[in-house]
Amino acid sequence: MGGPLRGCNRPVPDPVSPPPPSSAGPVDFALAPALRLRLLGSGLVAIGLVVALGVLVAWVVDLPSAFVSGLVVLGAAGVIALGLLVGLRRWVLRLDETGYRVRVLRTAEARSARWTDVLDLQTATVSGTRCLVLRLRDGRTTALPVDAIEGDPVALTEALTTHLDRGHGYRRLR
Repeated sequence: MGGPLRGCNRPVPDPVSPPPPSSAGPVDFALAPALRLRLLGSGLVAIGLVVALGVLVAWVVDLPSAFVSGLVVLGAAGVIALGLLVGLRRWVLRLDETGYRVRVLRTAEARSARWTDVLDLQTATVSGTRCLVLRLRDGRTTALPVDAIEGDPVALTEALTTHLDRGHGYRRLR
């Protein structure tokens, strides 16, 4: 027979055996799409204003048209660079088997730590922003604004809790 019989319990793993290693690699979280679009829009407006001001100054001062052409080319290069920097999905929070790493977010006092160094996970409001706070044993903290990270805040909390439990050797009873 291939599986458990109908009405019978499934076999339970031996409690002294270590939990199976996770086959998945690191779990990455990027900036929230709304925040990325806001940054992209602000950058495009800034580049447009600089190019428009440059063209206005070139017209008032009567600069050659090569100056305006160069300014437009620099503006186009700025738009492409902005699109590559903000438009592409890059991780800001990476969870792996040994710990976590944070980049770009300014709320992180501790940019990385091992799971064994994390004391607990709390929810808090920091400057009016909903955050998950990882408190470390040495007193430092990492505040993760849940609205600035892609995905559901509950899924982020569950991912952090799962990695933290696994890092401390805890097993969930389900």
